[in-house]
Order: sequence, then C-alpha cells, then structure tokens
Amino acid sequence: MSLRSLLVSLCVLRVLCGGSFLCGESAAAEPGPWGTYRGTPQRTGNTDNRAGPEKPVVLWAIKSNDHFLAAPVPVKDSILVAGVGAFNRPTVTLFPLTEQPPTKATWAKSAPYLKLASVSSPAVAGEYLVFGDGMHQDSGGVLHCISAATSKPVWQLTLPGELIHLEGGPVVAGNRAYIGGGAAGVICVETDKATLDGKEHDLATVATMQEAKWKELSAKYEELKAKKDDFAIPPDDSQLLKFAPKKVWQKGEVKWHVDAPVNLAGDTLLVPTSFLDKEKVGERALYALNAATGETVWKRELALNPWGGATVAGDLAIVPGSSIGYYLKELKGAKGDVTALDLKTGEVKWKKDVPGGVVGAVAVSDGLAVFTATDGKVRALKTADGERAWLYDCKLPVFAPPAVAGGVVYAADLNGVVHAIDLKTGAPKWTLAAAKDGGAPGMVYGGVTVHGGKVIVATCNLEGPNAGKETVVVCIGTK
Repeated sequence: MSLRSLLVSLCVLRVLCGGSFLCGESAAAEPGPWGTYRGTPQRTGNTDNRAGPEKPVVLWAIKSNDHFLAAPVPVKDSILVAGVGAFNRPTVTLFPLTEQPPTKATWAKSAPYLKLASVSSPAVAGEYLVFGDGMHQDSGGVLHCISAATSKPVWQLTLPGELIHLEGGPVVAGNRAYIGGGAAGVICVETDKATLDGKEHDLATVATMQEAKWKELSAKYEELKAKKDDFAIPPDDSQLLKFAPKKVWQKGEVKWHVDAPVNLAGDTLLVPTSFLDKEKVGERALYALNAATGETVWKRELALNPWGGATVAGDLAIVPGSSIGYYLKELKGAKGDVTALDLKTGEVKWKKDVPGGVVGAVAVSDGLAVFTATDGKVRALKTADGERAWLYDCKLPVFAPPAVAGGVVYAADLNGVVHAIDLKTGAPKWTLAAAKDGGAPGMVYGGVTVHGGKVIVATCNLEGPNAGKETVVVCIGTK
C-alpha cells in the first residue's frame, strides 16, 4: 500500500470510529457511512448490507403534524428525521431505533435556533451532523454543523441571497464538506476548525467555549428568575456563540442552480445543476470538479433536470433526469431518462428514456442500476450497457429513490406502500401499507432507509388526498 493510500485509509477509519475531522488535507478521502446522501456514493440507502425483514410488521409508528420530505438518516443506534411544520416551522429530531416505540426523542431542534425548514438529509461524520436549510421559496440558507449526541451548535455558514437555499444533501469526507446552495452554486468548507471574531479554533476548543457560554446564559437566567424578573426567559441555542467554518472555495454562483445532492468519487466532485423554467436561470448539466480546488474537469449537458443527483458506479456516473419536480399536479405527461457518463471524461456511455420522471437518485448494487419513476415502475438496468434487467410495477407513482440491502430492493410509493423486490430477478417479496398501518395515510417523498435489519420511512402530506393531515414515521421489522 502506498503512503497516500495508507493516509486516506487512516482518515476514513477515524471518521468511522467517531473521530473529529482531524485528518488534515484529504480531498481524496472517501465519505464514511452516511457521510453522503443515501449513505454511500452508490446511493443505496443502506450501509450495513443487512436486508429488512422477511415477514414485515410495523414495530412502531410516530404520528406527527410535520411533513417529512427528506429521507430518515441513521445515527449510530438512532434515526434522524427532518420535518416541515406549519408556516414552514423547521424540526430536526433524533429518535432511538429500538424494537419498541420510543417513549421520547433523544433530542429535537427547531426555532429559534433553526429559522428555515430543512429538506437536506444530513451527512453523518463521526460525532457531528452537517446539513443545510432553506427551500425554494426561501432567499438564503445556512449550512449547519451540530453535535450528533446533544444537538448543540458547532458552526454555521450563512449564505444570503435570492434563490439561495441548501436543499440537497452534503458530502463530508476527511476534513471537508461540500454542498449545493441553489443559486450559490456549490460550496466547499473545512470542517475541523471554526473562526470567531477573526480567531481560529479547533472543534474541541469550540465545544469548551460553547459550554462556557451556556453556563453564563444559564446563570444569568437563574439570577433573573430569583429576582422574579418578568423578562427571565430560559436560554436557547440561538444565543450561543456564532462560529463559522473556513470557506475553501465556491463555484457556479448565479450561473448554476444546485438543488440536488452532490457526490464524491475520489478526487472528483459531481455537481448536478438544473434549469428553473419559471425563473429562467441555471442550466441542465453535470459538472465534474476537482474536489481540492473546485476547478472544472469536465461538463456534460443534460436533456432533463438531474433532481436526484449523480450516483457513482465504478468508472461511471449515473444521472437520473426528470421533466418535473416533486409536484403531483405535473405527473401527467412527465418524462424521464437515465444517463451513464464516463467518470474521467464525461463521455456518454449509454442513455435510456423513461415514460415517467425519474426524480430520485439511482441506487447501484451488484452491477445493476435501480431507480423509480413517476409512472409507478421500478426498473433495473445493467450498469455495463444500460440494458433492462427487470421491471416491477408499484401501480402508483413513485417519487422516492429506492434502497438496496442484502439483495433486496425497497421502494415506497405515493400511497405510503413499501415494496420489497428481489434484486436479481425483480420478483416481488412483500408489500406493506406502511403509512396506513402506521395510523396516518400519506405519501413517501424521501427515500426508504434500511438499517440494522429495519426499514424506516417517513411521510409527507403537503398536497394530495391527505393534504394537511397527520404524517407518520414508521419502523418496519420482525416481531
């Protein structure tokens, strides 16, 4: 093993063991489990290769008034969900992933610290979570880094401006995080240190300073409360110190519109950019950037918007395309495609048109590229040549990307039904009306997540037949 390979391996090992971004310069480092959207660069929605149950039952269901657009994310032995409440009130909540219904959340984060809703599935990096906020209607967003154990803030990067929002999932690898910011293009920051008042601090020092600030705020509150002061208000995280990460580079401001998750393949960052028909901004393309510098290696124009982002499949980047976004009223007449590009050159290796929008990411496993479409079909194409391996019919439109674990594909449709499909043959294994059985009918927008032999889905009722009604987070397993 070369010295460079050894250093990269040690860096990845540290992240896997809960390290603190102390790997030094590591643009070539691979993201650890759940350090990128859908868990891996192959977008499998699973990292332990443990299939879900053979005979599924709902282990527990948590009803909510929030709408869950992002896929649930495992954090060690817990599950994280990000929701949108009334008046776009943001929520990010961590639940224990147990066999029995959780009696309470480990922690929950909302206003006043979080000011904008998050549809960005967080990246897990050791003891930290990195995620963006803001949706299409927002002008400006924030990239957050918080403690996974306590939810206490570590640092924030504020990005103001029209059509700037951080909707896509970030990638954290080594000591760098990458994320798309809508009209802000794509941003790279250092994660292992932060600045305050012009001074740079490592994350251990940041934690110490935040703890001291919290004690100061708490003491002040207790003092006012003892005096029976009417203005005695308990402190909250929005009053803590505002550390900021160092921005390494930013590319594509105004020219690009990056709402999809970015992906990392070695030294190459894959950046999908879309064209907004209403605003007439952006472009339909996939950019391959040098992860260290942000310089363009190659660009490939696309026929349709790549809302699902790019998937790494060996020496290929596989990109889904859709003529529509996540809008029910646009389902009729939607078109899609899947394109395989050479990772080194951007050359098109194969392309397949689909009679439905492919809005979710493609999952790659065992030489197959598996994806869902708004025509209700789950398709598997051979990554080598794009030829169809099999087709499965959910009989209802699908927005959410599939998960693949232990030789089984899991897809959830817009009626909240989870379908388990054999990866090799496309044969059905089982179906479960997860949303209905969980007590709150609804649609699945974020992908199915498979972790520790359990299948987790969360629903959304922003529109459709159950608009405004309760939603649910459902854990499926074996009794």
